[in-house]
Amino acid sequence: MSDIKRVSPQEAFELTKDGWSYVDVRSEPEFAEGHPAGSFNVPIAHLGGGGMTPNADFLAVMEKAFGKDAKIVVGCKAGGRSLRAAQALVGAGFANVIDQRAGWDGAQGTFGQAGEPGWSRVGLPVEKGAAAGHDYADVKAKS
Repeated sequence: MSDIKRVSPQEAFELTKDGWSYVDVRSEPEFAEGHPAGSFNVPIAHLGGGGMTPNADFLAVMEKAFGKDAKIVVGCKAGGRSLRAAQALVGAGFANVIDQRAGWDGAQGTFGQAGEPGWSRVGLPVEKGAAAGHDYADVKAKS
């Protein structure tokens, strides 16, 4: 799906100031280590002993916690998971979804070189730990 709008970290930050919700789709441990200030955690995959496993509840939690008309910016570590999340959300009927293309750490170039820096590398507001009402357990409980 190439119809997903993708924005820079700075553009994503400006959208959050205009009422868009930032949803970090990284795993719970990644989110706890650091995330965009004010973001919500709804992992598209869970980190386990055998690596990443898809979160079967992703779409249901997103729909119940935010609704299909919510203005949502999705982000992850480097842009891959968030693009998949954006595609899944749009495919499920969400109307206002934008992907923050560089993620938390930054996107890599085509040949592995450094690409666009992510949210954590451009001086935007960050938080650590589980913010009340914003970590996955709280978001899932809302749904």
